[in-house]
Amino acid sequence: MKEIKAYIHNNRIADVIRALKESGQCTANAGCRNINVISVQSLLKPVDAKEQHYSVGLAEAIINESKLELICEDLQVNKLVGIIERAARTGQVEAGWIYVTDIVAATPIRG
Repeated sequence: MKEIKAYIHNNRIADVIRALKESGQCTANAGCRNINVISVQSLLKPVDAKEQHYSVGLAEAIINESKLELICEDLQVNKLVGIIERAARTGQVEAGWIYVTDIVAATPIRG
């Protein structure tokens, strides 16, 4: 199993989720599961000036973006990464990052 993490501009996350659902790769029986979206602060270059603001706590210009996490079977990785990459595009040279890591163990919590 693999974990895919993707850092995506907020204005693209809804399209990414829709593309994943429409792909059929993320149904209950397809192997893609535990899809999470978390709001994060990033130092990425903004799509436009309205997206960027200053964080007093970080003393940096930041943007709010989404971190997408999901677990999938090894054979699904390339297809899912491709779906995320296409749906997350903003037209910028660098619009985010996608990371894939191995899952060493997975244990369901029952009861």
